[in-house]
This record gives sequence, C-alpha cells and structure tokens, in this order.
Amino acid sequence: MASDGARKQFWKRSNSKLPGSIQHVYGAQHPPFDPLLHGTLLKSTAKMPTTPVKAKRVSTFQEFESNTSDAWDAGEDDDELLAMAAESLNSEVVMETANRVLRNHSQRQGRPTLQEGPGLQQKPRPEAEPPSPPSGDLRLVKSVSESHTSCPAESASDAAPLQRSQSLPHAATVTLGGTSDPGTLSSSALSEREASRLDKFKQLLAGPNTDLEELRKLSWSGIPKPVRPMTWKLLSGYLPANVDRRPATLQRKQKEYFAFIEHYYDSRNDEVHQDTYRQVGILSVFRMLPEVLCLIFERILFIWAIRHPASGYVQGINDLVTPFFVVFICEYIEAEEVDTVDVSGVPAEVLRNIEADTYWCMSKLLDGIQDNYTFAQPGIQMKVKMLEELVSRIDEQVHRHLDQHEVRYLQFAFRWMNNLLMREVPLRCTIRLWDTYQSEPEGFSHFHLYVCAAFLVRWRKEILEEKDFQELLLFLQNLPTAHWDDEDISLLLAEAYRLKFAFADAPNHYKK
Repeated sequence: MASDGARKQFWKRSNSKLPGSIQHVYGAQHPPFDPLLHGTLLKSTAKMPTTPVKAKRVSTFQEFESNTSDAWDAGEDDDELLAMAAESLNSEVVMETANRVLRNHSQRQGRPTLQEGPGLQQKPRPEAEPPSPPSGDLRLVKSVSESHTSCPAESASDAAPLQRSQSLPHAATVTLGGTSDPGTLSSSALSEREASRLDKFKQLLAGPNTDLEELRKLSWSGIPKPVRPMTWKLLSGYLPANVDRRPATLQRKQKEYFAFIEHYYDSRNDEVHQDTYRQVGILSVFRMLPEVLCLIFERILFIWAIRHPASGYVQGINDLVTPFFVVFICEYIEAEEVDTVDVSGVPAEVLRNIEADTYWCMSKLLDGIQDNYTFAQPGIQMKVKMLEELVSRIDEQVHRHLDQHEVRYLQFAFRWMNNLLMREVPLRCTIRLWDTYQSEPEGFSHFHLYVCAAFLVRWRKEILEEKDFQELLLFLQNLPTAHWDDEDISLLLAEAYRLKFAFADAPNHYKK
C-alpha cells in the first residue's frame, strides 16, 4: 500500500516540469526562441490560469494523461493560451505598434518617416488608435499558423509579413521595402559610438604611463584616425609607454636615422651598393610617385637594405613602407592613397620627421618577419605550406577543387604573404587590417596566416564556379575588393580569429 501511495504522489500534478508538459517547440511552425522576449513573457504569465483538474480519478496514469498534453498536440491549455493571445494581441495591434515605433524613431533622429514598401502594407488607421499592449502583459502566440484560427479572417493576410517580428523585441529594426539594412546604425548613433571610442583612446594615451595591454584591446576593432599615428608608434614598440620619455626618444631616433643618411646614402653609387640602389631606384620610378615622395621612399628602403645585409632589398618590402607613411602624413593633410598625397604644403622639417618615424616603424615590423626576405624566402615558403594544410582542414571542397585544376598555392598565396595582402585590398583596408595586426601577438607573422585562410574561403562560391586553370588563377590574382570598406575587413578579421582560436593551439589539426 505504501508503494501504491508513493506512485500516486509521483503522478500528482506539481510545479516541476513533467515529461510531455507544454513546452515551446522550435520546429517548422514555431518562431525561433528569443530569450529577451520570452524571459519577460514567461515571468509575466507564470500565474496564468489553467484548465481545472477534473475530479474524476480512474487511475493515476489516466489522471496524469488528462492533466498534460503531448508537445506536438494542441490541448485544452493550448486553446486557452491562443484565445487569450488573440484577445490581447492581434495582427492589427502589432502593425499599429510597429508603425508607431518607426514614426517615433524617425522623429527622434530628425528624419522623415520611411515609406512602407510592398512587403508591409499598412491598413487604414481607425478613428481611435488602439492602445499598445503593455510590455508586461504580452503573451506569446505559439505559432503563426495556429494564430489564424483565433484571429479575424480579414487580418490573416496582414499577419504573414510579421511572422518573424512576433518573436522579436520591439527594439528590432523592421526592413521596409527591401531597402533598409536592419544592422545599419543611424549616422548620429554611429558618430556617437566613434566619439566614445575616441574619448577612450585619448584618456588612455593621456595618462603618465600608457597601459599597452589595454591599448591593444581597444585597437583590435580599429583605431580612430586622429589617434592612429601615436597608437601605431606605441604598439610597434617605437615609442615608450611613459609620456615623459617620448619627446626625447623621438628626437634621438630621428637624429639617429639622419646620421644613417649621411653615413650610407652618399655611398649608394659605390660598386658594393650599386645593385641595391638600382633596384630601389627603378622601383620608385616605376611607382610613379611624386619626386619628393620618391626620394623619401628611396632613402628609407636603401638604408634598411644596407643595414640588413642578411636579406638586403627584396621586392615587396617597398609596399610595407606605404601604410606607415600615409598614417603619419595624415596628421597634417588628408590622404587616402599615397600617389595622391600633396606634400607641397607640408613643412620640410615635418617631412623629415615623418620619414624617420616611417623608417623605424617599418624596421620594427620587418624584425618579426625577416625570414620572409632572406635567401630563398623560407618564411614565405613555410607559411604558404601551412596555409595549404589549414585550408584542407577547414574547407576540403575548395582545397580539392584547386588541386583538381592544378592550381598551386604558391601561384597566388606567395604574394599574399610577401606583401601582407596589400596588393589584394585597397590601402584604406590595409590600414584597418594593420590596426588589428599590431594589436595581436605576432600579428604580422602568425595571425596573418589565419587572415589569408579566411580570405581564401571568403571566395569559395566564385572559386567553385570556375572550371578552368587559367580562369581560376586570374580570379585569385585579381580579387574584386576595390569597393571593400572597414566592415568587410572586420568580418574577415572575425573569421580569422575564429580559425586561430580553433587551430592555433592545436597544431595536430593541420595534419590529416
């Protein structure tokens, strides 16, 4: 008897969850779970009245079965829930509330209200505007298809465009006419965000001792233009973190660089340095730079090659000068591309200081990847091989497609490693990319590998559509990135970070 009593107690209805009790089902008929919305809904409906338990008790199991319903069947509780939802929340109320939110948002932003497109037809407004339901009393409509049974027939056609919005909070942006991007911030909100980030940088840089670790965290997602020159000098190791030591360090380094100019540059026509100077000189003329910039680049590259005899000058190093020079010159003028820089209004002393700063920052960068430019360039050979193994693990279909058409990674990825993707993306994107590289430990030597992998997989659809060796190679050497901006680079970096997180500390994943 005791055991029978225990079984009866077990099957009694309680507050705990029982197998087969009503739960949200996320299938074809149900909207995706939204914790922001459902959190408030569940709290507000915790005391929702349910169907009274019948007094008749045939057996303990029958009692359990009558008081619960299978998750896939609509029982009495479901009907009651849908009925209450239809009374307090119908498609007309939702439509009116959504339109009001859009109008209020547009008025706050000082912009005219967006016109509704064909995808969202507004019904004629009634004379008395229906009150918006309080957020605390909102109840979840279990599914759009079931809600039609409890809503008026004339509102059925209006509920269809709102299938997704029923599971979203009111703050979600509604796309109107297919022209508005839900993820796009308004210009004022974006400017406020940028101003806030700029203030954080300025406060950090103004301290007596800059916290470089915190500066790296801030810089990973991009550096505001006004503070980028100083931030790059700090992250590259060119300037010390202590504010009081920076002026003396700048003066000493600039003086040291021009001592190199006096000592080495006059020997550029000597037989021992003639080949190096010829390579640098031809390259500068080939780039069609203004004469004053051509001379600056020529001196930087020649001095670096003379002071690093293990590598000397290698084609590709010249590209690494450009981002530093453009970032530092932008303190004084507006410039997006190096070949459009007008330095006629920049004082000669300022140009000298920028030249010295560019040389030292480029030298710091090359110290970490110098094996890319020594004899036979073993660093690049190794990184291309690692890229091939990594892509074979993360996207075997792309890897097999390249292999089937006899496209070798060295034929397109060598330049990616040699020029750090500078020839593949616009200069503005390279500068944004280098913000993150200088924030990452070994960003130019190690993280760049994962950026290249993400960059290749980014074009998987186009790669798989090409069925010819020549077309494949032409595409990979001329990728359509001319219109890329910071958002594209941010997405690329996020994917690269994901790959690094998965593979960097698991080297065996490289191997099949």
